[in-house]
Amino acid sequence: MRHGYLELKISWEIFRKLPETLSKLEFDKLAKIAARQSAIEQKILASPEAANVVIPDATLSTRISEIRARYQSEDDFAKDMKRIGLTEDGLRKTVELDLRVEALLDKVAANVPPVTSVDAEIYFCLHPEAFTPPESRRLRHILITFNNAKEKLKAIAQLDVLRSTLENATKFGEAAQRHSQCPTAMSGGELGVVKRQQLYPELEPAAFALSEGEISEILESPIGLHILRCDEIQSSASLQFSEVEPKIVERLSDKRRQEAQRSWIKSLFANTQPEASSC
Repeated sequence: MRHGYLELKISWEIFRKLPETLSKLEFDKLAKIAARQSAIEQKILASPEAANVVIPDATLSTRISEIRARYQSEDDFAKDMKRIGLTEDGLRKTVELDLRVEALLDKVAANVPPVTSVDAEIYFCLHPEAFTPPESRRLRHILITFNNAKEKLKAIAQLDVLRSTLENATKFGEAAQRHSQCPTAMSGGELGVVKRQQLYPELEPAAFALSEGEISEILESPIGLHILRCDEIQSSASLQFSEVEPKIVERLSDKRRQEAQRSWIKSLFANTQPEASSC
């Protein structure tokens, strides 16, 4: 019963789906995780620290209500409980074990030293790349599609002429309205502010090599031929430490908590087979 409940719980956490709706690949992954989780939980609940953990009835009832809320109806909930062999009383006992495990891990994590402002600033200084937003560009484009080699040559010739006559953003926008076969033609070909990995891979290198006001060579993507214009380069500006300090403290605190929990769990498996000791 406990293993069936673990599969149900983990399936929801990882895939946001019930186990019976998973593909074979997803279910195989789920089964391995559930088996490993079961072995870890057994060690945690058998530890000396587990003896004094008591879960309030209100906390238990709230968690069970959260589980029920995942189902469209009480009938669906009852059917799933029957499928994994859980009665109402069995569910309460199983969920209580879940909460005891969580309480024990929280207790272990509570002993880690707090992250200080100095810790956060050191992390900030050592990882500057994490606090520099990527450069972005304000772009326009003209798209011409084609269905065969003849149409492609005609589109290339048309875009080549356009490239030589579009002196500014206004003229480019007017040309996009007349010639572009993209819905953005209605707004003068504006793509808006674009960051890396938002364009087709065939377009991105050229787009991010353009200077302000520069028009690209003719580029081909899976949907046709393009010319791009860079209206504006929005340079990246590093964030100030004061802007990101709370997030750094939160990130480092979570990391310390997780490391403490992993270390404690590994100590429980110290005298057992090594493969069960990872989490």
